[in-house]
Amino acid sequence: MKGKLLFSIAFAMIPALSYGQSAGVAKDIEKMDRIDSVVIYASRADRRTPVAHTTVGRETLQSISSTTSLPMALSLQPSVVTMNEGGTGFGYSRMRVRGSDGTRINVTLNGVTLNDAESQEVFWVNMPSLTEMLQSVQLQRGLGTSVNGPGAFGASVNMQTLLSGDEPYAKFDAGYGSYNSRSIVTGFGTGRLKNGLFFDAGAALNGTEGYIRNAWGHVGSIFAQAGWIGTRDVVKLIYIMGKEHTGITWNGIPKDSLATNRTYNSAGEYYDDEGNLHYYGNESDNYTQHHFQLFYSHEFSDRFFVSSTLHFTRGSGYYEEYKYDKKLSGYGLEPQTIGDTEYKKSDFIIRQAMDNDFVSFSLNADYLFKGGKWVSGLNTTSYDGLHFGRMLWSKYNENIADDYEWYSNRGRKKEANAYSRVEKSFAGGRASIYADVQARYINLVMDGTDKDLADLGYSKNYFFFNPKAGFSYDLPEGTVYASVSIGHKEASRDDIKDAIKSSKGDSIRPERMVDLELGYKVSTTSYAFGINLYDMEYKNQLVETGKISETGYSIKQNVPRSYRRGVELIGAAKLCSWLRADANMTLSSNKILGYTCYVDTYDNDENWNTLAQTREYYAKTDLILSPNLIGMARLTATPLKGLEISAHVKSVGKQYYDNTSSDDRALDPYNVVSASASYLINFKTKTIFNGSSLKLSIFANNIFNEKYCSEAWVYRAFFKDTGTTYIEDGLFPQACRNFSVKCLLIF
Repeated sequence: MKGKLLFSIAFAMIPALSYGQSAGVAKDIEKMDRIDSVVIYASRADRRTPVAHTTVGRETLQSISSTTSLPMALSLQPSVVTMNEGGTGFGYSRMRVRGSDGTRINVTLNGVTLNDAESQEVFWVNMPSLTEMLQSVQLQRGLGTSVNGPGAFGASVNMQTLLSGDEPYAKFDAGYGSYNSRSIVTGFGTGRLKNGLFFDAGAALNGTEGYIRNAWGHVGSIFAQAGWIGTRDVVKLIYIMGKEHTGITWNGIPKDSLATNRTYNSAGEYYDDEGNLHYYGNESDNYTQHHFQLFYSHEFSDRFFVSSTLHFTRGSGYYEEYKYDKKLSGYGLEPQTIGDTEYKKSDFIIRQAMDNDFVSFSLNADYLFKGGKWVSGLNTTSYDGLHFGRMLWSKYNENIADDYEWYSNRGRKKEANAYSRVEKSFAGGRASIYADVQARYINLVMDGTDKDLADLGYSKNYFFFNPKAGFSYDLPEGTVYASVSIGHKEASRDDIKDAIKSSKGDSIRPERMVDLELGYKVSTTSYAFGINLYDMEYKNQLVETGKISETGYSIKQNVPRSYRRGVELIGAAKLCSWLRADANMTLSSNKILGYTCYVDTYDNDENWNTLAQTREYYAKTDLILSPNLIGMARLTATPLKGLEISAHVKSVGKQYYDNTSSDDRALDPYNVVSASASYLINFKTKTIFNGSSLKLSIFANNIFNEKYCSEAWVYRAFFKDTGTTYIEDGLFPQACRNFSVKCLLIF
């Protein structure tokens, strides 16, 4: 059925694709780039849009160490806090913006949503060396502008792949760093040929041993695009493949192990019959994604552009884990008799697998009129995800079938949405108004059994209407702006699963947020400054509780009322012809009002018989992992032609890793100082390297060896008989002082 759908949509596009093929190659490069980027500009904020945002260009992206993931590349942006499970910046990385976690950050690539339809996250490890494929990245804070697909609920990351250049090129990028972290990236492109055709391709292969035990990783990616640009038309086909084979690290480090064994990781841990400790060698996460994007854009006039996008993602993978001394009944198995002995527990090697397809089609229109623009879009998506678990081996096996499957469930999610945005200037161009609306319809169906054999039968429909409005006004110096936005968000698969298992599947509620933004910004040739006040008011926010699932997902619960309020300061100054300073700082208050914490309660630590949960009430408490202070300061010097030296400090305040504001469950504030130096050589002599460039870079991270943790989880339980508390936790230490080098050669 999916194949027929893809074929039908592609066939419907054929007349449009053939339109104007004889027009020849456009002479105006700026105009060609505009047509090539219609779908990107449709969802991006510009200078007048009253949305807090920053944009990172191609040159900056290329200057970042090639052994780090995209979230780490955005770590110096305002209100951003990043973490990496392995501690090195390689592999599983996450980012928070204003305290909002990855499930609230809408991520698009060329206007196509990358967030997983079920978990609502983007797993950056599946797209290694992504910065090498990108033209630019815009980070919007708050609800931002409407896009095709799910709306942002805290921030959005809008990425654009490489534009077709004018000239052919080839490049080679190699990096190496501490913990045997390495990266090789190659690529080439034809540039725009005389007949309007172009082609780009690249491949990356990365690896690391990781900072903590079992944080090894082997990942690779392929990027290819081919297309044609005419005077009024662009056709482009993009293929991206990402493959990862990495060690499991989501357990974190127990707090009491940080001082004695900072790199400890319990993943794969088991004991033999003599009580000797071992680690399973393939305790791993394995996943492959294939992204296909087909674009067509047409310029009906200098003011009216239309684009269509057909997208398909195929994903499959599994977690492989060693399970030590687990009940056979937990896998739906009877006790196993070996000889004269009956065993109710055993060791297992299991795989929890997933297999999913995601298809979407969107149509966008962009109309420029005198003093303004109008942008609209329609989008439909369909997701089909299969989850299943298989047992590869059991220590005690009387009659367990080969590849025994103990659970299987499926999730289907369909969505239709539309948005429309108008920006209009008046008062001689000094003032501008902004209006934006989005409507979303979602159909969600789940069935089958979960890994704990619970029934997941569930069906739900949602309809959301998300309006936004704002204005900006140019003062004699600078621009002032304000906006108000309303957003809604549905629960994720894991949120719903947890609610079903606690018999609250029908009571889990969608979230609502009102986002108020007020700001001022000024930019001259010698300095820039911006201040942004925000107030994000939530109803029924699904907040993380501090607990995680067996496979590392954050467990959440609805809270009636909460907020994030703060001020963001951004500044830059050219101190002299060769020295520049940049800084940003966020001061915020992030609270839950009327929070009830539910703590699992048992009779004692021998029997672990379940009793009614204990309730803890907090009239006002801090939101989890939402520091009141986030800041950055950087100096960049260019004392000689081609030489650039930069140093920066990243500061993050105290963070609580549950919602109780307890100092016993808090991460210490930290200040991390890093530096880099690069030297660019442009070859102009009459050799085979004529017109080429070589850039050599060195990176020194965490120079002063700050021993800090950037994220954590915790599970608490009470024992009624003894009045004692059980604590299980995991903290994520980041690497101490480390170094990397990079060589970028462009022909």
